[in-house]
Amino acid sequence: MNGLTINNDFFKDKKVLITGGTGSFGKKFTETLLKIGCKKVYVYSRDELKQWEMNKFFDDSRIQFLIGDIRDYERIYRAMNGINFVVHAAAQKHVPSCEYNPFEAVKTNILGAENIINASIENKIEKVIALSTDKAVNPLNLYGCTKAVMEKLFVNGNAYTGGRNTFFSCVRYGNVAESRGSVISLWKKCVKEGKKLPLTDKKMTRFILLLNQAVDFVIHSFEIMQGGEIFIPKLPSVRMLDVAKCFNAEIELIGMRAGEKLHETLISNEESYKFFEYENYYICLPDFDWMKINIPDGGKHVPENFSYSSDINNFLDERMIKELCLK
Repeated sequence: MNGLTINNDFFKDKKVLITGGTGSFGKKFTETLLKIGCKKVYVYSRDELKQWEMNKFFDDSRIQFLIGDIRDYERIYRAMNGINFVVHAAAQKHVPSCEYNPFEAVKTNILGAENIINASIENKIEKVIALSTDKAVNPLNLYGCTKAVMEKLFVNGNAYTGGRNTFFSCVRYGNVAESRGSVISLWKKCVKEGKKLPLTDKKMTRFILLLNQAVDFVIHSFEIMQGGEIFIPKLPSVRMLDVAKCFNAEIELIGMRAGEKLHETLISNEESYKFFEYENYYICLPDFDWMKINIPDGGKHVPENFSYSSDINNFLDERMIKELCLK
C-alpha cells in the first residue's frame, strides 16, 4: 500500500479524540497528528498507567488524557464536547479472551460502539471512523462477529444523524506487524528468551501492514469519506511459516486455536457487488436508498463474485518480510 496522497492541512486546527488511544495504533496516530499540526489530541482510555507512560513519552501540551470506558455513555458523551473528529480504536481484541468472555466482548465491541455513535451525534461530531478487521468478514470467532456488528452499526448509524452533519465510516484492514500483542511481537520475545516459536499451522497466511501505513490510510479515509463507506487498503500477504523462519529459531506447531482461520478475507464475494477498486484501496459503498453518496473519481466496480483473501494474493519474499516485519 504505497502512494497515498495525504493532505497535512486536513487536521490543522482540529480537535481529535481517539478511543483506545494508548494502544499501538493510538500512539502512532497521535504522533502523526502532532506532526501535521493538529490543534488538540484527546486520548481516551481506561488504563491510567499506559496514559502516564504515553504522557512521559510525548510530553506535549497538545495532548489531553481522559480516563474513561466506552461502555460508559455519560463519560464518552462528556469527553466528546467540542471535538471535531473521532477515531474509534477501542476494542476487546484478543481472540481467545473474547471466546472465553463473550459477554464482555459484546459490551465493549458492540454496546461500546453504540455509545460512540450516539455520543457523536449528540455532540455534532463532524466525522467518525471506526477501525475494523479482516476477522469481521465471514466471521468464525466471536471477536470477528462483534466487529461485523460494529461495522453495521457505524454504516447504518448514518440513519440516526437527523441532519446534524455527523458522518460515520469504517476502515477494515489486516494484521499490523508492529502492534502490541501481535504474533511477531510474541516471536521476538520468544527469541530473546530462547524459547521455541509457537505456530498454529504451516499453511496459515495473513494480510500484513505497518503501523504508519495504517495511520496514513485512516487519515486518507477521513479526507475522502462521505459517510457509510468501508475503506480497505490493498495489502500484501505473508505465509506465517515464512515469517517464523526469518527468526532462525526452532518452531513448535501448536495446532489451531478456537475460532482461528487458516486464511483471512478482507472482501467476500457476497459483498463484492458494493465494492469499487482504486489504485491503493477498495471502497465499499452503502447500498441503501436513503444513503446516496458520490462514487469518488477513478474507481471501477470490482468483477462479479470478486473476493480478496490472504491465500490468493501477492506474497512477500524473505527479504521483504525481514524488511517489513523484523526491523
